[in-house]
Amino acid sequence: MTMKRTYSRYAQQGLALLGKSIRLGRLQHRITAQELAERIGVSRSTLQRIEKGDAKVEIGLVFEAAAIVGIKLFDADDRTITGMLSRVDDRIALLPKHVYKAGKQVEDDF
Repeated sequence: MTMKRTYSRYAQQGLALLGKSIRLGRLQHRITAQELAERIGVSRSTLQRIEKGDAKVEIGLVFEAAAIVGIKLFDADDRTITGMLSRVDDRIALLPKHVYKAGKQVEDDF
């Protein structure tokens, strides 16, 4: 038996917003659905799923569609994103390598 994956309302709304933004960008740049699908390397039906905010579409395809139509996913340009990636890598390097569950909580209520 397979369980159906559910997504939070926030995630669903974010996907819908990104999909509609991609569609708007495509229309503003006067790119047909077929042309954008070909540039991404997907079928037209996959592009329709992207524009509808389907959570099952590969995130790389969604990001590529957004990039082609000029949708900024982050409030930064390529250079700034590179710097941000470096800073996040530095912060990750400072964290412990393993995450352990908290041990037994000490009862100090005397």
